[in-house]
This record gives sequence, C-alpha cells and structure tokens, in this order.
Amino acid sequence: MTHPSKTTVIAIAGASASGKSLFAETIYNELLPELGSDGISIIKEDAYYRVQSHLSMDERINTNYDHPKAFEHELLSTHLRVLTKKKPVDCPIYCYKTHTRTKETINVRPTRIILVEGILLLSNPKLRDCFDIKVYMDTPLDICLIRRIERDTKERERSLESITNQYLTTVRPMYYQFIEPSKAWADIVITRGGKNRMAIEVLKAKIRQLFKSS
Repeated sequence: MTHPSKTTVIAIAGASASGKSLFAETIYNELLPELGSDGISIIKEDAYYRVQSHLSMDERINTNYDHPKAFEHELLSTHLRVLTKKKPVDCPIYCYKTHTRTKETINVRPTRIILVEGILLLSNPKLRDCFDIKVYMDTPLDICLIRRIERDTKERERSLESITNQYLTTVRPMYYQFIEPSKAWADIVITRGGKNRMAIEVLKAKIRQLFKSS
C-alpha cells in the first residue's frame, strides 16, 4: 500500500487505567487487517518516560511518573513530526521493572494513521499541536484504581501497599492537577472505558472516511 498524502495523528488520553490502551489497541487490531501495516500504527506515551539510568533504584521508584516532567514530550513531538513527513523513527522502549529505558529501540515506520495513547498527551501545548483528533477517556477514578491494582499486581509484580501509596501521593493529585483539566482540549470525550463499542465504531468509521478521502 502506498502512503496517501496526509498522515492523521490521533491522541487517546485520560487517567491511568482509564481504558486508553484497550481502546487504542482494539481500534488498531480491528483495522489492521483492513488498512495494513502501512496504514495504521500505535505509539505509547509511556515509551517516552525519561532515561533514569543515572539514578539509584530508590530514586527511580520515588519518581513522580504522573507529572509532565517525567516524560520526554519534546522527543515524542519530534518523532510525530518526523513520521508525518513520511520518515521512520527509532522509538524508545521503557522497562517498568527497572524504571528506565532499555538500550534497545524499536523502528517505527510512517503510516497513514498514527494512534498515540497516554495520560498526559493533552497537557503539553506543543504536543497537542501534533494531533489531528484528540480523544479523552473519561472514566471514574475509583474504577481506574481497581483496574490499576489488578494490572500492577499481575503485570508489574507490585505490592498492594506500593500501588496504593503511589496512588495517594502522586497519581490522584496529578490527575486533578494535570490530566482532568486537559479534557478541555479533547474533540471527543468517551465514557464507559475502553469497551465502549459505539465509541470504537464511531472512531473506526472516521478513520475509514479519512482513508477514502485522501
């Protein structure tokens, strides 16, 4: 498949465990057979957590991962601009166990549709300018906390105590300071999380329309 004229970059933002990843991955997986690997790709904001190899493990553990400064948004915005110019980028890979990036990168090729998912995508003005469509997952915080506990205990081997401590000290305060206010920049606000079938179908229809019109 040849690259059509314009790349469309779609941001899917919202609180931690709000259903962003599920929503983005569902759209990606369901459209991939139809659009092909040159047609749609997905990038995670988490990959752009800053390098912390110079810090001790205790310092890394105590980093506020829900503050905009925890991310290298400059690099993410640069990569998105490069991709829209039809050039590939080497996307970083972040390790949740070591709390820093790995030495490896993953080569991401330009595609017609780029889905980007992450908690603070709409909080940064320069990053916001990279997005053609801005989606916000508006999921109640208590639901997010339950999902976060389930995810972090199973996938990231964290204790309940560390999860709740982080939630109370950084996750919840940063949500009210940075994430929730960024909803004002969204073009589409989605309730009921990543399994909202109607919202998934609406965005898939929009992506198909963009594909046909180019």
